[in-house]
Amino acid sequence: MCVFAAIIFLFLGSVKGFSTKSEPCTYNKGSLCKPALANAAFSTLAFLLGALTSVLSGFLGMKIATYANARTTLEARKGVGKAFVTAFRSGAVMGFLLSANGLLVLYITIILFKLYYGDDWEGLYESITGYGLGGSSMALFGRVGGGIYTKAADVGADLVGKVERNIPEDDPRNPAVIADNVGDNVGDIAGMGSDLFGSYAESSCAALFVASISSFGISHDYTAMSFPLIISSVGIVVCLVTTLFATDLFEIKDVSEIEPSLKRQLVVSTILMTVGIAMVSFFALPSEFTLFNFGTEKAVKNWHLFFCVSIGLWAGLVIGYTTEYYTSNAYSPVQDVADSCRTGAATNVIFGLALGYKSVIIPIFAIAIAIYVSFSLAAMYGIAVAALGMLSTIATSLAIDAYGPISDNAGGIAEMAGMSHKIRERTDALDAAGNTTAAIGKGFAIGSAALVSLALFGAFVSRAGIKTVDVLTPKVFIGLIVGAMLPYWFSAMTMKSVGSAALKMVEEVRRQFNTIPGLMEGRAKPDYANCVKISTDASLREMIPPGALVMLTPLIAGTLFGVETLAGVLAGSLVSGVQVAISASNTGGAWDNAKKYIEAGASEHAKTLGPKGSDAHKAAVIGDTIGDPLKDTSGPSLNILIKLMAVESLVFAPFFAAHGGLLFKYL
Repeated sequence: MCVFAAIIFLFLGSVKGFSTKSEPCTYNKGSLCKPALANAAFSTLAFLLGALTSVLSGFLGMKIATYANARTTLEARKGVGKAFVTAFRSGAVMGFLLSANGLLVLYITIILFKLYYGDDWEGLYESITGYGLGGSSMALFGRVGGGIYTKAADVGADLVGKVERNIPEDDPRNPAVIADNVGDNVGDIAGMGSDLFGSYAESSCAALFVASISSFGISHDYTAMSFPLIISSVGIVVCLVTTLFATDLFEIKDVSEIEPSLKRQLVVSTILMTVGIAMVSFFALPSEFTLFNFGTEKAVKNWHLFFCVSIGLWAGLVIGYTTEYYTSNAYSPVQDVADSCRTGAATNVIFGLALGYKSVIIPIFAIAIAIYVSFSLAAMYGIAVAALGMLSTIATSLAIDAYGPISDNAGGIAEMAGMSHKIRERTDALDAAGNTTAAIGKGFAIGSAALVSLALFGAFVSRAGIKTVDVLTPKVFIGLIVGAMLPYWFSAMTMKSVGSAALKMVEEVRRQFNTIPGLMEGRAKPDYANCVKISTDASLREMIPPGALVMLTPLIAGTLFGVETLAGVLAGSLVSGVQVAISASNTGGAWDNAKKYIEAGASEHAKTLGPKGSDAHKAAVIGDTIGDPLKDTSGPSLNILIKLMAVESLVFAPFFAAHGGLLFKYL
């Protein structure tokens, strides 16, 4: 963090040679703006604040989850409804904490920066973009490090425990069981939390920046300027009302009501939020205004923005439901994958991959429609607020997302504490629903990342002073093709890291089973600490290369090849990253639930595929193990790759515009 903060300061300070004189504004012609050195200092400060908030949100999320998981297990003795309420409420605590925290710190930052910037809103909101960069750069390490940690433990525990030794999941005799349960929190709570916080911070920053160079900023209309922040705060109130639907208005009596209740959360929050957006659009915005549109001003009415935000919100719902259809074992796609396990692991893998590729179609159309409508109505600002719309119900999506790992851990605790079979069944039912909601959460994260990075891309192009990005020029095209390659390079790094860490873990677990006498009989205790150490070391060591790839690419492309090539790189990585991310996380989720479908044996079809330990079940476990790094490491970290490169380019845009493209200048 410190190194990167220093880089931001040096690069941005050098734009005008570290001068402390005021200079004419870029957009608001005829007035003076604060010096570039001030922008450098405040961007660096905003970057550190964003990073700290992101780390804090991950830390608090973990804290809440570890309080909640044992309580959920204890509540499960009284019935599934009580356990559900406990798990859901603790997820909600994290959701509200995070969305409110992000909003509060951003608001305070704007107010404090205003003391120095005064009337220079252009410089103020440009330096605020550092906040988004800080949030996302921490999220990258949380996601990648957390993903490597959790999956090394998970794969190691599954392969040796379930496939080789035939002991149940979360059995206390398994040396990797503690690392596996800790890992669920690291990846799915700390990682997911800081990831969505990053999206949220960036979409707010993108919207604020574009607004500051439009009529809002130039005429100093503070209410209209704060439109993105007001939408987020209405979102928090809406989510408060929505949570009551799950915990107080409808009581859960049966296992089959869990998943519908979680899905109801999404629909209720979306409908209520649409009403909220309508109110904000009519009260906070002037009835007509102009927005910056690549050098020209576009006249927009306030109801146009209502449509932009709403379409983002509803596109999020469509993506969530599509993800659910492709990853929940209540529907035919996952049941087909489970059925293919009869003929072994190979057919399972083929079916699973096909499902993942197919599941990309509807979300991409949803994102495409959202982009087209919001851009035609309100240019780049429209896309930024559409991304905010998708994230406005962030508290609810985080609540149903954090609910997953909490109930997963509750099951682990029940198994390790040797509680009765009935309790484990209840926690398993909670967990199966949690798996699907986790997939929905990832869908949201990826969809919003696509819109956010497009908004940031637009802000970058505006800031760097590019009028058009022409694909036919070689400079841009080489950028496009290299950018499209980056998600594959990044996935290769993360997959390999999980693989090599899992290898060490499998060897360690095997060694303990073979050398500790009486371990299988339950007379001796395994050495849990050693497995935790393997996971921790691997994740800390292995997250540096993928992180460096993402952080350095925009710097190298912008400095050596200039802003046009960098624009190509951003577009390429956005276009290919979204596809890879959606297919990876859905494939993994489907394999996981196909395995759960066979294990639960709820339908006649599932019973024919065998109890635990049958050949079909073993094939399903292998599919699940392959899917683990896909759905929890590569897939979710890709959305950060897309956003982080875009927000970083935006922060460094003044430098690239002034000094970038060294190679083309001297060749």
